[in-house]
This record gives sequence, structure tokens and C-alpha cells, in this order.
Amino acid sequence: MDGMEKIVEELKSIFTFKETTEVGDIVVVVAEEPQMILYALVMGIERDRSKKDEWWHLSLQFLTLPPQQTVWTLRTTQFSGQEIFTMAGKKKFMQAVKFSLDNDDQGGAGSAGGVKKPGLRLVK
Repeated sequence: MDGMEKIVEELKSIFTFKETTEVGDIVVVVAEEPQMILYALVMGIERDRSKKDEWWHLSLQFLTLPPQQTVWTLRTTQFSGQEIFTMAGKKKFMQAVKFSLDNDDQGGAGSAGGVKKPGLRLVK
């Protein structure tokens, strides 16, 4: 198991990931070089009709300072966490995070970490 595979396995023990990626999802992006892990907001997914196989233009807003917009052309398996892929010879991984506000979660992977359900409460 190489370094990127180890990082991905560790992330899968920390986060609850979605099996699909949709517009509006927050994805975790892992890059081999430069080595980094960051979040991005999926702003759009459009079919790349110039390719014979199924490729998609994924519009991303990286949640960095300052925020950065980019478009990556990827296959479904690449932007849904089913495979580690390369861009310009450098390994990358991407998968949507499943966020939850449920208080029923007991603090395991993907736990809201004590976040309470939204609502009003009476204060005397």
C-alpha cells in the first residue's frame, strides 16, 4: 500500500463519505504533490460531449483563502471516490462527505460532534 492509499484509508475511517457526488456537495480532495488535503464545493457537473467515453466537467470552488475556482474533467469513478487517479502524473483522490446533524450518532465516523438539531428552545 503506497502513501496515497494509506491517506485515503485513514480518511475513510474519519469521515462518512457519500457513494455519489452531486452539485452542492462538499468534497475532500487529496493531492500527492504538493501534498495537501482540502475541501471544495461542487458548483456544477456537465457532460463532456467531445469525448467518446463518459467524462464530466466538474466545476469546483476550493474552500481556501482566497477561494479558487477550477474545472476538472473527470470520469464518474474519479470524482465519486471509487479510484485514486492522476492528473499531470500526480495522484489525486476526491469524494463527497456525508454531513449529518443527527444527535442519534454516538460520535463515530461522520459524527456531527455534538451539533444540536436546529430549532428554538425556551430560556427562562
